[in-house]
Amino acid sequence: MRRLWLPVFFVVLVAVIVAAPLGGTTRPEVIQIPTPGFQPEGIATGRGSTFYVGSIPTGAVVRGNLRTGACCSPVVPAAEGRRAIGVAFDRRHERLFVAGGPTGKGFVYDAHTGADIAVFEFTTVSDTFVNDVVVTRTGAFFTDSRQQVLYRVPIGRDGALGAAQTIPLTGAIAYSTSPTPFKVNGIEASRGGKTLIIVQSNKGKLFTVDSAMGVTREIELSGGDVTAGDGLLLRGRTLFVVQNVLNRVAVVKVRRGLSVGTIVAHITDSDLDVPTTIDAFGGRLYAVNARFGTQSPESALYQIVGLRFP
Repeated sequence: MRRLWLPVFFVVLVAVIVAAPLGGTTRPEVIQIPTPGFQPEGIATGRGSTFYVGSIPTGAVVRGNLRTGACCSPVVPAAEGRRAIGVAFDRRHERLFVAGGPTGKGFVYDAHTGADIAVFEFTTVSDTFVNDVVVTRTGAFFTDSRQQVLYRVPIGRDGALGAAQTIPLTGAIAYSTSPTPFKVNGIEASRGGKTLIIVQSNKGKLFTVDSAMGVTREIELSGGDVTAGDGLLLRGRTLFVVQNVLNRVAVVKVRRGLSVGTIVAHITDSDLDVPTTIDAFGGRLYAVNARFGTQSPESALYQIVGLRFP
């Protein structure tokens, strides 16, 4: 009896130990932002399963956990005269870079405490919308959906932030003279950060940008276009392009030094409701539902939607 009992007990014990963590790894498909009227736009993953999401009308930034679905503890408080559009996490220095939309500014916060580190006034013109931001080893780059420029905040080897620079976009890209619609929107960086990728929402085009000179080259797309392109995410040779009002994410395979791209799939989900930006964690994409056009946005609820890679 003893010889039979010990193995059976051991097998049952192992089964319980193995089953427990498997059940605990289930991640929520949809994470609710509990604050009515939060109106999110940008999302950035931080250390581990941490994520950050910013509020368009208040400039607040909150933190949550993609693994557990916990949301959302305050990091950056709401402040008069501030906005939070695109959000990027600086992994080397534990900072958040936030695009300020119509304020013409960029904000830098301590990712742990939310304390102000720097405020950059990129422009004082009224026709501006600082939309998205990407952080590389040598700088943070911001798009302006109204002005044909990028803004650069240099980052020194020690993490020190330099004076903001305006980089005109030249080469293949062309802004229309009409004040609407939005032109360049999302931005991403290739490995090393010497080459940037931007999307021109109103024309459905992608461009590479020399990060030092601002010279653009159009990425030759096949398989469609990326009209309503918003947030970008590059993983290896795959570029994910959020198409906000189309409620989908275009999957673009890029090659030949980012000169050519092919749209090979679109990721859709019934929970998407005008997604804007994405980031990745644990084999999934996570998109923010900005819900543009919804009735009573000041009282509406908003979500983060987990998407499976195709």
